[in-house]
Amino acid sequence: VQLQAFGGGLVQTGGSLRLSCAASGRTFSNHLIAWFRQFPGKEREFVAGIREGTMKYYSDPARGRFTISGDNTKNTVHLQMNNLKPEDTAVYYCAFSELRLPSGLLRQWDRYDNWGQGTEVTVSS
Repeated sequence: VQLQAFGGGLVQTGGSLRLSCAASGRTFSNHLIAWFRQFPGKEREFVAGIREGTMKYYSDPARGRFTISGDNTKNTVHLQMNNLKPEDTAVYYCAFSELRLPSGLLRQWDRYDNWGQGTEVTVSS
C-alpha cells in the first residue's frame, strides 16, 4: 500500500487545517489508518485512527478538537483539526495496518509498517 499525506501548513492559534491521507493498493475501509505526529527529538505520537471506516480512536490531546473520517469514494482519510494550538506544531504522518490491532496496540507507532511521507503543521502563537 502507498500512502500520500498532504494538507499541512502554517496557521494561527485557534485556526483549522484538514490533513488528508490518500491510499492506493488497498481499500482503507477494510483496514486501520492512523495519524501520528512527531515532535523534534521525540518518537511518533498517536493522534487518531479509523478502523474499517467506522471505528474511531483519539488521543487525549486530539479528542474534542480533531475529527478523523474516511472518504470511501476516494480511498482517503481526513483529519480535521480545529482550535489548533502551538503545541500541535509537528510533522504529521499517516500509517496503515492490515492487522486487527487491539485499541491499546494501535496507538503504538511501531505496530505499523506502512507510512506516508510527513506533512508539516505549524501553529503560530
